[in-house]
Amino acid sequence: MRSLLYLLTALAVIGLASWAYRENHLTQEAMNTRAALEREIARLDAEISMQRVEWAYLNRPDRLRALVDVNFEELQLVPMTADHFGEIDEIAYPVPGAQFDIGDGVVVFGALEQMTGDLPATSEEEQP
Repeated sequence: MRSLLYLLTALAVIGLASWAYRENHLTQEAMNTRAALEREIARLDAEISMQRVEWAYLNRPDRLRALVDVNFEELQLVPMTADHFGEIDEIAYPVPGAQFDIGDGVVVFGALEQMTGDLPATSEEEQP
C-alpha cells in the first residue's frame, strides 16, 4: 500500500512539474510576443512622426508659393483674398412656409446603367 502511495505521489509531482513547465513556457512566449508588438508599435509611431514632419516640411508656405509661381500658367492659382468670399445677403434662404413638390423623385438608374452597364433592370423597364 505504501509503494502505491509513493507511486501516486511521484506521478502527481511529475504531472505538476510538466504542467508548471508548460505554463512557464507559454508565459515566456506571451511575454516575447508582447515585447515584439511593443517594438512594432514604437517603430510605427516613429514612422508616423517622421511622416508628419515630412508633411509639414512639404507644406511650408514659402515652398507652396514657389510651386504656384512655377506652375502658374497651368494651374492659374492666385492668393486667396476677401473678394473670393460672398456676402451674407447673397445667400438664398428658403421662403418660410413654402411647400416643395417632390413629385416622382429622381430616377438615376439609367445614368448608372450607362456608367456601369451591369445593373439589374427596374420594375418599370420589365413591363411590356
